[in-house]
Amino acid sequence: MYKITESENLLTVNKIIDLRSDTVTRPDIKMRQAMFEAEVGDDGYGEDPTVNRLENRAAQLFQKEAAIFLPSGLMGNLVSMIVHSKHRGSEVIVGSKSHILLWEQGGASQIGSLQLREVKNLPDGTFDILDLNEKLRPESPDPHEPYTSVVCIENTHNTCGGTVLPLKWIDELSNKLKKEKIPLHMDGARVFNAAVSLGVPVSRIVRDCDSVTFCLSKGLGSPIGAVLVGSKSFIQQARRTRKVLGGAMRQAGVIAAAGLYALENCVERLADDHRRAKSIACAIQEIASPNFTCNLNLVQSNMLIININVSKVNVSDFIQKLLLIDKNELLDSNLNKTHSTIVKVSQLSSDSVRIVLHKDISEQDVNIAIEKLKYVISRF
Repeated sequence: MYKITESENLLTVNKIIDLRSDTVTRPDIKMRQAMFEAEVGDDGYGEDPTVNRLENRAAQLFQKEAAIFLPSGLMGNLVSMIVHSKHRGSEVIVGSKSHILLWEQGGASQIGSLQLREVKNLPDGTFDILDLNEKLRPESPDPHEPYTSVVCIENTHNTCGGTVLPLKWIDELSNKLKKEKIPLHMDGARVFNAAVSLGVPVSRIVRDCDSVTFCLSKGLGSPIGAVLVGSKSFIQQARRTRKVLGGAMRQAGVIAAAGLYALENCVERLADDHRRAKSIACAIQEIASPNFTCNLNLVQSNMLIININVSKVNVSDFIQKLLLIDKNELLDSNLNKTHSTIVKVSQLSSDSVRIVLHKDISEQDVNIAIEKLKYVISRF
């Protein structure tokens, strides 16, 4: 039981609705059964049959030549940048709000001897290709400049609120890079959310990408893991790089089985997360508070951003109030379902919080969370 002390009273919390991330899910009984029954071998020798099936299935879905199973999407991005870069000190171009730039500890520089150069992200997660063009530095004889080794994009775009990159923009970008002979990598941690949102196969989205990382441990609900796909020669080099980074695993079929189950059973249900995210965003907009707003046009997948008027509201106070139960809330008859519930959200920036829907959140949970949000917002 989760308990919070307020003044001299001990208030009991009967339900916790965790909307901080889609990484907080737990494997359901069917996924656990698949893990329990997994056939395993030594993946270091390429002899784990479940890992092999997962990699083959991923390559098939993405219509790429090969795939490799990794512990995390972060490692997938780092491996990709290293393999694509032929020279130490090469330059990797990323968006100014990209996960690679903001949330991966500068691994490209720390470990890969690579320099990150940013191009400004637009609100929808894209960037101006003309702006990018000014920053591209293809191989040339000039000894003063680093080479641009790879351009990285993110789909869906986390910091922009789960926005889905338009196919037309990806096509235009890839055509530009092909002319410059610069590879394109997609941080597709939530690319299946993008595919469901657009109603197209994931292979269409990544058609012109030279490499793609996707996470099994986010919306798909696996407890661990990511997959990197690309050409056979690229994946061969990725295996060497994964090894030196400590990412090679042995009887990894136990966790690969969860990923296989997720690919076969947990993709279509992402549409439920998208619909529920939209319903929460609409409910917040309907409150018509001058201090809390959502841009409904940018709610395109399983995330939404609540923008906060920080001249009137402290973001940390808002987050904390969602974690508390006060006496008035207990007495409010309209909150009979929420009186013993707390809602967890995460701070995204100095003036916003992020809400992420996932498979462990039911329709009833959404309704209760909306009432809790309404109650707290009304207190500001």
